[in-house]
Amino acid sequence: MFKPTQPLLRSLRRLALTTKQVNGGYYKGNRTGSMGRHTKYGGYVVEWKKVRTYVVPANLKDFTLTPFVTQKMEKTRGRFEGQTKGGFSGQRYLERWKVENGED
Repeated sequence: MFKPTQPLLRSLRRLALTTKQVNGGYYKGNRTGSMGRHTKYGGYVVEWKKVRTYVVPANLKDFTLTPFVTQKMEKTRGRFEGQTKGGFSGQRYLERWKVENGED
């Protein structure tokens, strides 16, 4: 019968494995590394020498770059006139849903 050619087999061998190609013996992960170890009783022990810590520069107040969100923004409050439960009313949610999506 027909068989794939040798060059085709070589190129297939170079492709990255997926978890569906290997029966439980391959875990791809996401390159973050472990933060501890599993115990024989099913628990997890955090090893603090493996935990990442980020050091904030000391002269951050004089830093010229700004974040994407301003730190000077005042807290905004919602206005729910006539609503006793505020913005969490189920009736108000259904009314708004019907206005935006139509009656089903």
